[in-house]
Order: sequence, then C-alpha cells, then structure tokens
Amino acid sequence: MKRVVTFGEIMMRLNPPGYQRFQQASSFEISFAGGEANVAVSLAQYGVDASFVTKLPGNDLAKCAVNELRRFGVDTRSIVYGGERLGVYYVEKGASQRASKVLYDRAHSSIAEASPDDFDWDSIFDGVDWFHFTGITPALGPNLPSICEQACIAAKEHGAVISCDLNYRNKLWSREDARNVMSRLAGYFDVCIANEEDASDVFGISAKDTDLSKGKLDKESYIDVARQIHERFGCPRVAITLRTSISASVNKWSGMLYEDDTAYIAPEYTMQIVDRVGGGDSFGAGLIYALLNDYEGQKAIDFAVAASCLKHSIEHDFNLVSVAEVENLAGGNASGRVQR
Repeated sequence: MKRVVTFGEIMMRLNPPGYQRFQQASSFEISFAGGEANVAVSLAQYGVDASFVTKLPGNDLAKCAVNELRRFGVDTRSIVYGGERLGVYYVEKGASQRASKVLYDRAHSSIAEASPDDFDWDSIFDGVDWFHFTGITPALGPNLPSICEQACIAAKEHGAVISCDLNYRNKLWSREDARNVMSRLAGYFDVCIANEEDASDVFGISAKDTDLSKGKLDKESYIDVARQIHERFGCPRVAITLRTSISASVNKWSGMLYEDDTAYIAPEYTMQIVDRVGGGDSFGAGLIYALLNDYEGQKAIDFAVAASCLKHSIEHDFNLVSVAEVENLAGGNASGRVQR
C-alpha cells in the first residue's frame, strides 16, 4: 500500500447552521479541518495509507480533532504535543450573489509556535512514497519556513515525491514574504498545485485575458502560467484548478495538468454548491491518488477534477467519497440519479 505524509495545521471549524449569517446564529456546528488534514482524509477514503503530522496542545479539544482524523482512517501517530491552543476558524456559507466568509482565530496555535526540533523527519519519512504540504503551513509562524524546508530535504533523502498546493492567504503573510519563501521551497516540488490566482499572488505569473471578478477565465492562458512555473523552478508537474464563479451557489469547475511539455484539461462541470470550503484540497488529494497509481495525464486530471466536483456537494471540509464514485463521475455519469 502506498504511504503519504501530509504536514500542516488542523483547526476547529465553526459555522452557523445552513446558510445563516453570523449575526443570525444562536449555535454553531463543529467540525475539524485544515488543508493538509483534508488531503489526508480524502486519501484515506481512497484506501491510501495517509498520515497527518502537526503539533497540537494536550487538551480535550485537540483530542477531538485527533479522534475525528482517526474516525476517517488517518494515521495520527506522528503528531507531537505542546503549546497552548488549537486554532479556530468560522465559516459563513454564501448563497446566490452573497459570498461566503471565513474568519480565522489561529494566532499562537501550537503549530504556529512549533520549533525545528519538534519533528523527527527521518523517522516520519521512513517508507513514505509521497509528502504533501501547502503554502499555508510556512506562513503560520517564524520557524515554519525552515521546518518545511527540513521536511522537504528529508523527504527527498527518503525518495518521496513532494507536492505543494500554493494556497496563498493574504491574512497570513504578504505577497513579498510568500514569494521569498515559496520560491526557495519550490525547488523541491515534484508537483506544484495552484488555483487561478495563486501563481500571480505568489510568483507574479499572471494569466492573460482573465478577470476572475467578472467571471472571465481563459483556460488556454493557464498553460503558459504552468509552463513558466515549470521553467522557473524545474517542477516536473504543475496542476491548476480552473473555477468560473457565476455566483456563490453556481460555479463552473475544471482543471489543467502540465507535464512533459503537454497540457491536459479536464471536462468542465457546472456545480450547485453545498459547501465550497475544502474544494482545492479535494482536488489535490485526487491528483495525488491518480499519480500514485500511475494514471496517465488526462485520466489523472479528470480524476482530480471529478473528485473535487463531488466535494462541493458535501457539508464541511472533508471529501467523503470513494474511488468508485469519482471514477463514475469522471467516466461521464453526471446525472445525479438516485442509486438503488
């Protein structure tokens, strides 16, 4: 069985029931999530041996988060403990022309205050095939860029493939800081994953003939974006999600994979969104699964986009779908008819 390690932060997610606004809420639904944790859960659903690494406080809230990961089959043995708090974030789900909102309360979380000697990367990467993290993790605290680099070095020494989803967050760091750190880390990437804006925000590489605020997206221009990332950093594979936002409730969804000077673009789905948060992570997990199993380029991007399309129909961050369900959609069965 293939083994994957992901490294990042897991937080408690709080959201009002249904589509209520924060100001309406008298209660909040509790779940747990974080970019790399979401990927680990998705991969576990596909039958992959997925391990999540982080630092958590030794309290009952952190225990709830760990139990949730274990419930969905994620290996949590490499989690380390210390520090004072578990990060929290709040989600107000949008609808129609009202956008979703996300508020973070994650400052001084245990992982944000982690130190380089917290993690025994040689032990963690023993027998590991793949390492995944996101651009959120090095932005969390002053030691995280060097910790991520240590992890990448150890992963390379153990022969693991490295993937990173750029995942730029302007509430965590500036574009300049992101560019400085991620440009250094990008030299380790075997697979670089980005959304429509990340390459511009992090590397200053912009797509032509695209205005996302007006729902205008030129898919072909992203082939050049991927090519520039490949040429600048030597990354063998670059994958980009392609989202056209018609409204908060309706999006068009596709993706592109660039490898060996060839671009593969997936079919486009029109989605009625139940919960958008975690959509990019489900794409990354689908791509990792496909490449771990030696899917050729078109089949790999088709699987990743179909997996993420299904996630948009599921409450909260985790993509709780099977390989068979993804392959069914990727194979053209998009009717949504009842299965009996």
